[in-house]
Amino acid sequence: MSLYEASFRVKHECPYREISERYPDLTIREWYLSDCQVLEITSSETPTDDLRAEIDELGTVLHESVDDTGLHVVTQACLCSLEGPIIDRFEEHNCLYQPPTIHRQGWEHYTVIAFDEADVRALIRDLESDRDIDVLSKTAISEQEIPHSMLAPVDQLFDDLTDRQLAALRLALESGYYEQPRKTSLRELADRTSVARSTYEEHLRKAENKLLTNAGEFLRLVTATSSADPLHVDRSATAERRAD
Repeated sequence: MSLYEASFRVKHECPYREISERYPDLTIREWYLSDCQVLEITSSETPTDDLRAEIDELGTVLHESVDDTGLHVVTQACLCSLEGPIIDRFEEHNCLYQPPTIHRQGWEHYTVIAFDEADVRALIRDLESDRDIDVLSKTAISEQEIPHSMLAPVDQLFDDLTDRQLAALRLALESGYYEQPRKTSLRELADRTSVARSTYEEHLRKAENKLLTNAGEFLRLVTATSSADPLHVDRSATAERRAD
């Protein structure tokens, strides 16, 4: 079973279209976090005062440097202007978004991975309905070619976990609760907090359930190309050996 990777660019009204059109040498890489977005802005040319002013308006500047290689800026911005529905449309067509989004010369560049080539075709048809789209590549790939670190963005894995659930999960992990044999118990973990055992256990179980649910799509991708089930037992073969 193959996986399919598609790279394409789309053009429509978005917060970074105009600035990337006005400065053709500018590249904006965009990562989505749970409550903000991080932008890495680079250019091989020395920035003008006008460009610096426009970058300042994009968000809070976390880092800025200008040297012989050009401009490098990292900013953090809110999600108020982010077009969320396009990411939702990837998910509707069973396509896994691979960050970052790259903005260059008025185009947004995306890469997605899917189980079925038909899902990629359906996604492209959907996007063609309301924006310009240019498919750059569409190839079959093997699971071994995918960096596993890119399959599971941290913010997606821990999406919807509350602060208390995250704290309960971290305490259990750092205390050896998941080691074999376990180095601690639920009662001992709860005693190290200000909540009752039942409350702590509720936070921990909900954290575990949410984490596994969020990791499900990435787990399917990691195991998609495996033809054999290592847990499957051929009972007929076992019976034959016993009969002999």
